[in-house]
Amino acid sequence: MTGRLALFSDFITCGVRSVVFLFLIFWLLSAKKPEKKSITAVLAGAAAVSTLFSVTRLPDFYRIISETILIAACAGYFQEADTRMSLFVGSFYEIAVSFWQFLFAAWLGVIFRSPAFLDYKTGTGQAASLCLHLMLTGLICYLMKRPDMSGKKAFRFASGIVLAGFLAVVTLSEQSVLTIDDDTLDMWTILAVVLMMSVLVFNMNRQYEVEKELAKLKSEQAKLLERDYTTLNNAYAMNAKLFHDFHNHIGVLRQLLIHSRTDEAMQYLDELQTPMGEMADTVWTGDETVDYLINSKAAAAEENGIPYQVQVEFPRHTNLQSADLCAILGNLLDNAIEAAKQIPALEQRSIRLTIRRINQMLVIKVENTFLTPPEKQGGSLKSSKDGNGLHGWGLKSAQAAAEKYDGMIQTSYTGNTFRAVATLSYQAAAIKQGIINGNFHDRS
Repeated sequence: MTGRLALFSDFITCGVRSVVFLFLIFWLLSAKKPEKKSITAVLAGAAAVSTLFSVTRLPDFYRIISETILIAACAGYFQEADTRMSLFVGSFYEIAVSFWQFLFAAWLGVIFRSPAFLDYKTGTGQAASLCLHLMLTGLICYLMKRPDMSGKKAFRFASGIVLAGFLAVVTLSEQSVLTIDDDTLDMWTILAVVLMMSVLVFNMNRQYEVEKELAKLKSEQAKLLERDYTTLNNAYAMNAKLFHDFHNHIGVLRQLLIHSRTDEAMQYLDELQTPMGEMADTVWTGDETVDYLINSKAAAAEENGIPYQVQVEFPRHTNLQSADLCAILGNLLDNAIEAAKQIPALEQRSIRLTIRRINQMLVIKVENTFLTPPEKQGGSLKSSKDGNGLHGWGLKSAQAAAEKYDGMIQTSYTGNTFRAVATLSYQAAAIKQGIINGNFHDRS
């Protein structure tokens, strides 16, 4: 009976450790949230590990290795987490749990003056282990309710826990209630130092990944902006050529009108207008670059048979940079066109752009219909684009531009309509501020 109770206790503790680790991976590595299939798989693996080690009586060292491989494999397969980082986190997670299990049992023994807490084969020792794992479950529940616990806050939180453990094991060596071997205390003290170093290394690696991601993001953003600016420069070059030849065109038109050749004059004007057909002249924001971008996306939508509706109220003379506005508008409208044109029925396609000024906040909203709901991967929307290597960076580029103005990009969808909303805080420039109000415009 005692053997069955011990096996059941081992299964419970192993299962709790494994499930908590899945949520820890979700929190630390921005992996997919654990689902029923991943929890079921890790619990089945925990049952197998507990049964194996209760029968073979192998040392705990091998148990730690087995559990680490199990939980890292489940995290990598079901949550699409990085295998290398999963093994790294899993190894030190298992060490940390064993470390705190020893500290928890030792301090309970000191408080209650009983060495039985340190013997995990007894009911008292198993009760102490179960209590620790219950606290571990409570800790992960607390973290899951704190979405702001990331970056520096997470580093400080983890460092605080490890430092508390180091102080606890050092203080434990000064007590005289329990008799604990010096070698055991030295081992746990060294492991406490190793855990502190692991937290530091993990944080450094995380900072490196963030900087690498930012560098890549800037590179991709530059490519995206260069694409739009190249088109814009070509259009301006065409306009400059027409302006350069303006006096010649006026002379030709004058001669045609003098001789009452009105039809030929009209035909000549139509020929002059043709090269500028793609150069829309609607003024939306007062910023030539942004206006051209909005109009060029309207032309792209029209080519794909997508009704394009625009309503703009835009503040002038602000600290909002054209490049950042292009990064946001260009990427959101590109994504909208890409999604809408996949709908087979032309009458179901639509894109609506709304720009509103609310006090010192600029709100940019792009709505579009879509065929299939977007997927999420690692907490971010997964692009369905193929080909040129720039897919997947659109929303990241827009988000990076929005963050320069203490803003953000929020996405949602209801029914068959996808919605992306960018909010930007801006400041008026020294010049007196003006407002351009754009009436609702529909290009169907």
